[in-house]
Amino acid sequence: MSEEFLNNNNNENEEYDPVIVSVVDENGTEHTFEELDSIELGDKEYVALLPVYDENEDVIDDGELIILERNYEDDDIYLEPIEDEALFMKIGKMFEERLSDMFEFDDD
Repeated sequence: MSEEFLNNNNNENEEYDPVIVSVVDENGTEHTFEELDSIELGDKEYVALLPVYDENEDVIDDGELIILERNYEDDDIYLEPIEDEALFMKIGKMFEERLSDMFEFDDD
């Protein structure tokens, strides 16, 4: 997956201005997400994303966070699934703790 940053303003003194990313999947379909948080762990970087829908778009997601690994190659940014299940669970718990004051999480 490739990622294109559409907006990146994290100044705390200004109004909330979400970081919106556009992701193109392996089938060429574009998806839009709000980047809620990122974590660096060792030499890796992980992101928590929430789908963003247009007014006319049917909401098919139940609000689950999407957690992916961010990789850089030349001038391109790629988001890839975390293959290691134990690492995925660890990163997921870290995001849950960091985002718990903004969101309510189910313990499934």
